[in-house]
Amino acid sequence: MDKYVCTVCGYIYDPEVGTDDEEIDLGTPFEEIPDEIFTCPMCGAAKSEFKMLSEDGAK
Repeated sequence: MDKYVCTVCGYIYDPEVGTDDEEIDLGTPFEEIPDEIFTCPMCGAAKSEFKMLSEDGAK
């Protein structure tokens, strides 16, 4: 599954790790998380501030 990075603070959403948010189940692909419930757990940035990481980890 793809990982996404917050362009504001650098937090990486990894579906295999998940978040502490009880509304988002472990293993949920980033694309399937509703925009209205997801914010960066580190800085509070909107989902629109995230970009997919390339396979080599580059932003």
